[in-house]
Amino acid sequence: PWRLSNHFWRIVQWPFIRLQFLWHGIRWQAGWRIFGRPIIQRYRGSVITIGKGVELRSGYGTNPLAPNHPVVLATRKPTAQIHIGNNCGFTGTTLVAAEAITIGNRVLVGANSTIADTDFHPLQPAARVQDILNGAHKPIVIEDDVFVGMNCLILKGVTIGTGSVIGAGSVVTRDVPPGVVVAGNPAAIVRKLDEGQ
Repeated sequence: PWRLSNHFWRIVQWPFIRLQFLWHGIRWQAGWRIFGRPIIQRYRGSVITIGKGVELRSGYGTNPLAPNHPVVLATRKPTAQIHIGNNCGFTGTTLVAAEAITIGNRVLVGANSTIADTDFHPLQPAARVQDILNGAHKPIVIEDDVFVGMNCLILKGVTIGTGSVIGAGSVVTRDVPPGVVVAGNPAAIVRKLDEGQ
């Protein structure tokens, strides 16, 4: 019954959600499955592109892991960019770009994870007084077939290599090579994927 309820509300909300994406200048693509209204904060002049077959789950009851907030797509500067590839899935995920977040194809991000290419605020008190929103920022790249577990935090300047897995609750502060499992805070390599399940 819960699946039927989710699909019922997806159909009911579809025209409003489609209008929301149109309002924010994000081109609608084939095969999207959007459960619940995401939050979109697109800075004027910035770019958000999303590929085909993407699934966004924003409602509390749309996933057994019960996302605690909608999917958030936010750009913070006119030059910022978010690019999402084909056949990706996000559940209660927050993406915030002051510079650029590039996500490849078939990337899955578990419930309530955050991907932010900015520190938001400067570290030095004097700098915060001068401009509280002028935190350091550096692009994030997540390559194809990456799986990010729930409640993860991926920070600025990180590249995650093709096919890697980020363990639940991890904080990723440095590059992750292709084909590995990382976990912890800060995330470290646990093993290579070719070492079995």
